[in-house]
Amino acid sequence: MTDLPLRGVTRTAKLATLPLGFAGRTAWAVGKRVGGKPAELVAQELQARTADHVFSVLGQLKGGAMKVGQALSIMEAALPEEMIAPYRATLTKLQDAAPPMPTEKVHTILAEQLGPRWRTAKFLEFDDQPAAAASIGQVHKAVWRDGREVAVKIQYPGVAKALMSDLTQLSRVAKLAGGLIPGIDMGPITAELMERMSEELDYDLEARNQKSFARAFRGHPHIVVPDVLAQSERVLVTEWIDGRPLSDIIATGTPSERDDAADLYLEFLVTGPGLARLLHADPHPGNYRLTPDGRLAVFDFGAVNRLPDGLPPAMGQILSLALRGEAEEMTARLREEGFIRESISIDPDQLLSYLSPFLAPLRSAQFTFSRDWLRSLSTHINDPRNPDWVVGTKLNLPPDYLLIHRVWLGGIGVLCQIGGTVAGREKIESVFPGADFPSLDEADDSDEDLF
Repeated sequence: MTDLPLRGVTRTAKLATLPLGFAGRTAWAVGKRVGGKPAELVAQELQARTADHVFSVLGQLKGGAMKVGQALSIMEAALPEEMIAPYRATLTKLQDAAPPMPTEKVHTILAEQLGPRWRTAKFLEFDDQPAAAASIGQVHKAVWRDGREVAVKIQYPGVAKALMSDLTQLSRVAKLAGGLIPGIDMGPITAELMERMSEELDYDLEARNQKSFARAFRGHPHIVVPDVLAQSERVLVTEWIDGRPLSDIIATGTPSERDDAADLYLEFLVTGPGLARLLHADPHPGNYRLTPDGRLAVFDFGAVNRLPDGLPPAMGQILSLALRGEAEEMTARLREEGFIRESISIDPDQLLSYLSPFLAPLRSAQFTFSRDWLRSLSTHINDPRNPDWVVGTKLNLPPDYLLIHRVWLGGIGVLCQIGGTVAGREKIESVFPGADFPSLDEADDSDEDLF
């Protein structure tokens, strides 16, 4: 472990290349313009070079930088098309890919964690080539000693220090994120990730979380969670489940495939808290696959939100009041839950007007989650010229809702990447405690033409 300080210096140097590299490419672009090259071509080349550099640095570093890349990838659907198009392929790569560890390092870790005779004592077969690699570990396909195909998840050595170092460095250059991916504020993203890192590094905790989800969804017709067979401090062995990556559906799926994928994804998002009393808190597409028999396989349970009573009943109640147009009652309920502080004065009708566009998925039996819709929401909440914009500055996010909010925000981002049409209203009303939606004929559709 004597090379850890050197590796830390190397990682910091690589992260430093992000803002420095952007500055260098900007200078290159100026030179090209002075040389007479058309501005449009220079801009396109600059964006492509930036995207390549972002993936190269974040991908090589794995750890916290990779986590940030994955978080950014979820919300690319909210950004204007002309801004995000050059980065989309790069961000998609960050959802489920990273350079692998050397084979000898893999063998060393397995010997340390499973014993020196790990290959013959634990497995009938073991593939030295990783099947997947992500932010804090990589996965190898193997055959367990009882003949079952398994996934062997191996944590990268030194990843705990690397994660915190990466996130600390990235938070320091967060204001330069406009040079990485314009329009994204990495500050809140890195702060949230730093809070969750200790849990994600604990494979014993992850195994317990996964066992809880596996029990809750055992025999479920649409969702499957692989069983845990064994775990140690840095190795987790689970059932292997074949399937098509959700990122592939996002990239090349047909309309029918998109509808099916979005329907399954939303079903898991809304039913997990009630069935498992846990909320899967890592919604990026790399954690999901579509199985050959049409189910959604879910992976990576390092980050969860413990909800012993399921989702808060207030969520369903507030949604129902908003859909009924009962502005004063909705405002009072939001204030009781801490979304509006005692000292804040707010007009109920203006608050309902501000929130109404977010209710679009619940105002019809079928709704298509799309990038255009998400961009319209982003514009709605970020445009100071909007008369209701000031309302957003008065709202508060209570601690009990912080992770729920992040997961739902990320989940909606993924749904809009998928671009499928789903019966979201029925799914949400059936599982949200306290929900009592008005009939579609009764529902206030006064904001129907906003988007």
